[in-house]
Amino acid sequence: MFIQTESTPNPATLKFLPGEAVLPAGTADFPSAEAATTSPLASRVFAVEGVTGVFFGPDFVTVTKDETTDWAHIKPAILGAIMEHYQSGQPVMEGDSGAVGHAAHDGPDSQIVNQIKELLDTRVRPAVAQDGGDITFHGFERGVVYLHMQGACAGCPSSTMTLKMGIENLLRHYIPEVTEVRPVAA
Repeated sequence: MFIQTESTPNPATLKFLPGEAVLPAGTADFPSAEAATTSPLASRVFAVEGVTGVFFGPDFVTVTKDETTDWAHIKPAILGAIMEHYQSGQPVMEGDSGAVGHAAHDGPDSQIVNQIKELLDTRVRPAVAQDGGDITFHGFERGVVYLHMQGACAGCPSSTMTLKMGIENLLRHYIPEVTEVRPVAA
């Protein structure tokens, strides 16, 4: 098994491509080792000292490290943990897939929300997935779109610029009812 790695715009995060499916649908975010109990793969990666976050996309694993740890010291151990997992035959996720997508939204703005989700799915999410992250819809209220940033996007120095200059401008262009985009914490 050959696992490729790619850097992301977030210097604390690396993207690992195992060459096999990670999650067949959606994404899964593990902001702590405690959150990773439903995933044998995430648990293995968190066993590497210095790892502070694990995120799964369809064909990649994004790993975030703490400030004091150097990638040169933990990258081989993370590669080993991912390889060991795929050789073990264990599932990536136990039980329900745990994959998350957009938050549900009912009400008078449901048509606008469907347009927002469609733009996110076709224009935004594929681009941020290339950088090892994901952005999902969290809510829409009085013209403000609330988005949840995961993986490499969470804590990325350029995430505010991506939100304001990229996503906000895109949504405002296509959907006049949108006035602003804001991030939400998990």
